[in-house]
Amino acid sequence: MNKFILLLLLITLFTFTGKSQPVNGEVLQNSNPYVIKVWGNHYERGYATGYLLAQPIYDIYTGYILPLFGSNLALAKTMLQEGSTLQIEANMISEAQGVIDGMTAAGITATGFDYLDLLLGNTFLDVQNINTFLNMPGSSPGCSSLISWGDATSGTSIDGKSMITRNLDWSTNAPIINNQAIVIHLPSESDEQPWLMIGFAGQIGVLSGVNQSGLGLFQHSMSDSYSTGSLGLHYQPIWFCLRNALEKADYNGDGFCNTLDMRSSVLSSINGYADGFIISAIAKNTFGNDSLTAMIAELAPAQPTMIFRDNTFPDSIPGDNLYAANYEIKRLNHMHFCSRYDAVKNALNSTSGNGIDKADSWEIMADSSSAGFNNVQMMQYIPEDDALWVSFHSGDSPASENTPVFYNLAELFMPTNVSSSSIIPSSFFYPNPGNATLHFNCTDFELQKVRFISSDGICCFTIEGSSIYKEINTECWNSGLYIVEITKKDGSTLISKWIKLP
Repeated sequence: MNKFILLLLLITLFTFTGKSQPVNGEVLQNSNPYVIKVWGNHYERGYATGYLLAQPIYDIYTGYILPLFGSNLALAKTMLQEGSTLQIEANMISEAQGVIDGMTAAGITATGFDYLDLLLGNTFLDVQNINTFLNMPGSSPGCSSLISWGDATSGTSIDGKSMITRNLDWSTNAPIINNQAIVIHLPSESDEQPWLMIGFAGQIGVLSGVNQSGLGLFQHSMSDSYSTGSLGLHYQPIWFCLRNALEKADYNGDGFCNTLDMRSSVLSSINGYADGFIISAIAKNTFGNDSLTAMIAELAPAQPTMIFRDNTFPDSIPGDNLYAANYEIKRLNHMHFCSRYDAVKNALNSTSGNGIDKADSWEIMADSSSAGFNNVQMMQYIPEDDALWVSFHSGDSPASENTPVFYNLAELFMPTNVSSSSIIPSSFFYPNPGNATLHFNCTDFELQKVRFISSDGICCFTIEGSSIYKEINTECWNSGLYIVEITKKDGSTLISKWIKLP
């Protein structure tokens, strides 16, 4: 029996014979941009996503996806269900069905609207370049990214750490602009890790995303790849490929989480990809090799189907910086330097590619690399600081002209349904809440580092090495919530909260 049909029958049987499904999720912001946190297995997380974002998901489907496919809708759904052109894993099918069931439970129903429609909304970039569907009036995200690390950020406020600033340039269609979303996933599967998606309601793949281990992946379209995809080649959908790399605890099994996990996930699609894509990957600058911190992938349906470039390739960008827009650089040695590429190169050349701080990177990308009014989202991610800033298109002004929102990733990835005292014993730091003095005492294991991070992303205090007892003067710290992040010698991380009283 076709695996799609079998899995759907099993899910349907569970849905109608079991107890009512709990909503494993919470809303952190119930307006555009929506921010939700979901936990559990794939079906449970899908159900929570569908329940909490039912109307925004349906608005994007009816206002963007449905008009995009038009008369091709039934044919595209049949192609997905048949399964030989786009290879979609069972957990993604289960999660898509969960989204539909959650939407139904929230009161959103429509004749013929099913899990295949949800999957189409997550694979339309792949589908629209399959030779059967070339008459579709689709548009693809433009996008550009600048990654800086090492010498490029040395001497700045992040002092050698890695950083990416990314523009998402796309359609300003009202259903797109009005239903932006961040979805935080806390998987219950033992081989998966917390991660989040920055994009739009209904996305279960990764257009832009980061994980708890410090890997960030960002997809661009590759506009000068003119080859088309073909039926029956078992392509891996690009957004699901990136999700696999982020969500797996260690995709390639080498004991680390870095750009090689992206590379391994990309290489698993042996026939290449249904369309031309560029992937920007960033990891922490802690691996002693530039290519493990920053890497760009250039992907296509035709040979060569997968090319990877790092800082060793002579791409004309100076220093410890990598830039990508929408054109081939290394693939076929094309060296297609567009006007945005040249503008960013010139901005970096003014400082020999060094001294790039957070504000500098943001300014370069806003002034030299955005698509003006079509700049839908702009974001900056610093893996070693668990820091993410995102600016959103308001409908009246592009993201690059709006104030970015700060997200403390250590806090977002903290389990909602687990008390802080069960993550880190309260005896480790006391009193909590506290005021002028904080006592830290750890005898249970060897430490590598302890950080106290304020709600605006500032690391206020760091303990290095294997200190057992430390008395910390917090008198000058601002009152409010702090994240306590403990890194053990074995590399694992524990997190908790501490409150500073006024």
